[in-house]
Amino acid sequence: MDKIKILVVDDHPMVLEGMRSMLAGIPFVTVTGLAQNAYQAIEHLKEILPEIVITDINMPEISGIELSSKIRKEYPNVKIIAMSTYNERSYVSQMVQAGASGYLLKSASREEMEEAILTVSSGKLYMSLELDISREEIKKMPVLTTREREVLVLIAEGLTNPQIAERLFVSPHTVDSHRKNLLTKFEVNNTAGLIKWAAKNGLI
Repeated sequence: MDKIKILVVDDHPMVLEGMRSMLAGIPFVTVTGLAQNAYQAIEHLKEILPEIVITDINMPEISGIELSSKIRKEYPNVKIIAMSTYNERSYVSQMVQAGASGYLLKSASREEMEEAILTVSSGKLYMSLELDISREEIKKMPVLTTREREVLVLIAEGLTNPQIAERLFVSPHTVDSHRKNLLTKFEVNNTAGLIKWAAKNGLI
């Protein structure tokens, strides 16, 4: 059996070394490289194409969500496993909709890591054992841009459009556009419905 080639992306050197050590103990895996940001990851993909990229979500400049979208477009055969300390549904949803086939918490054991790699490698979706969310629920959740998420949080705090505009250094018209987009994405008619839906699904 050919070993599954894996690239690990995380902005913390200690996490990278920990992952290298863990993956070294899995006999059917070989680590093709370690990248500390999305730029390094893309350069690595140009040289050595792994079968799976395991990436952190929260990284400076380019997030794991943006990296996943780029990989899906440019290297559609490469599978992606998201790795995070967060188990909020919003992160899971955005990573899966960006192209990830798996979602692991950083507290995952080597056994769970093995299962995730084998599951994703076989073309199936793997969700961390600690996540209480189904594939159907993930598909129903809207994908928000970073700015839409910021506006949503401020709406939930009770700020008006002019106040949000001042906080984010944008025009009230821009905020209004984001608010309307949020209502459309959540399929609700008003701010109260928006906040209720977002709170229910862990977005705020």
